[in-house]
Amino acid sequence: MLNYNPQQRLPTSEELPCSDDTPVDHELQNTIPNLLRAILLLIWAAREDWFFGVDMGIYDRSRQILQTPIVPDGFLSLGVQRHKKPKGRLSYVLAEENNIVPVFVLEYVSKTYGGEYDRKMEDYARLGVRYYLIYNPDYWQRDQHEPLEVYRLCDSTYERQLGEPVWMPEVGLGIGRELGVCEQWQRDWLYWYDQQLNRYQVPEELIEQLQQQLRQAESQLEQEKMRSQQLADMLRQMGVDPDSI
Repeated sequence: MLNYNPQQRLPTSEELPCSDDTPVDHELQNTIPNLLRAILLLIWAAREDWFFGVDMGIYDRSRQILQTPIVPDGFLSLGVQRHKKPKGRLSYVLAEENNIVPVFVLEYVSKTYGGEYDRKMEDYARLGVRYYLIYNPDYWQRDQHEPLEVYRLCDSTYERQLGEPVWMPEVGLGIGRELGVCEQWQRDWLYWYDQQLNRYQVPEELIEQLQQQLRQAESQLEQEKMRSQQLADMLRQMGVDPDSI
């Protein structure tokens, strides 16, 4: 149980550090969570009750006083305002979010091990994060783990969820890997899935699909114009003015 004194004023998000001042040492640590966020902006465009943070500090009551955030590569919270204040969130402070803990957290393991399988796992369990995903495509053999592991919090302990994609009922989404293209970069990416484990489209795929539909519509229109012209020529050969019909 946390020792919290309601008389002691906690610092606000304006006063708390909004960065851990640690440089990101891998391009994919930003690209992958931003892709997941971009997909949510498509599939949850009409919803205003969610927030996906990328490389943003999370402050709980026990850590606010010490001003020490937890900074995952990505996290998802449900039941919160999608947009707050004109300039957005500086950090994710539980005391300013009705104490709503993120339901999903993503950590990307880089060349320098960051405690993803021990210290951070304990931090997220203590915080109460329901699903914890560790993505380790490059150093999984070094760390003696799998490239992707999803854990679900059960009685304060994380239990590994088998299979892939993994359906997360509390989130209403599945998560998994698949070969695809993002920013013209072909590789395995993390994607969201529906309950039938069908992968949701990414913005590039949707744009390509719309462009293809537009090209097909333009082609059909051009064919209709050609047929109309051919019919008009036939009528003129028969001595009929097509403009008088």
